[in-house]
Amino acid sequence: MKKLAMALLSASSVGVLFLASGVVLGQDEAPAGFHFWSKGQIIDMSNALSSQLDATKLGLKTIATEGNQRFLLVHREGPGQAEYHATESDIMVIESGHATLIYGGKMVDPKETAPNELRSSGIEGGMEKALAPGDVIAIPPKLPHQVKPRPGAAFNYFVVKVKAAE
Repeated sequence: MKKLAMALLSASSVGVLFLASGVVLGQDEAPAGFHFWSKGQIIDMSNALSSQLDATKLGLKTIATEGNQRFLLVHREGPGQAEYHATESDIMVIESGHATLIYGGKMVDPKETAPNELRSSGIEGGMEKALAPGDVIAIPPKLPHQVKPRPGAAFNYFVVKVKAAE
């Protein structure tokens, strides 16, 4: 997360602006590392994911990659799997809907799905946090976590995945 020089997140979800390097005002083109998505763009892209759900009722789209950062949109209509990232932090900005975040505790029968990545059906002994639009969550590497939307409801959020320096 230290490599992310500045992150401006609108708590009212007016837009999401990330500056990964210094900006000189008045430039004709965006400097390297600059990304901007308006609230309308985020809503449109998130809503489009509702028609692309997998078996777990998850829609996911990577919208940019910049150095050690990946920017994703996530649309959930069902409880996700518990996740564990050994080398990545997740920074989440809740766009719409309500969910419960379960974090910490012990993953139930975890399976490696990719290098440094584990998934499982749930978490035992974790803590819970209610999530609502405008909330921002920072999840460090090696912290199991699971997002569970309210039953029958859609839940949309923006994620910045930041890979730790090696």
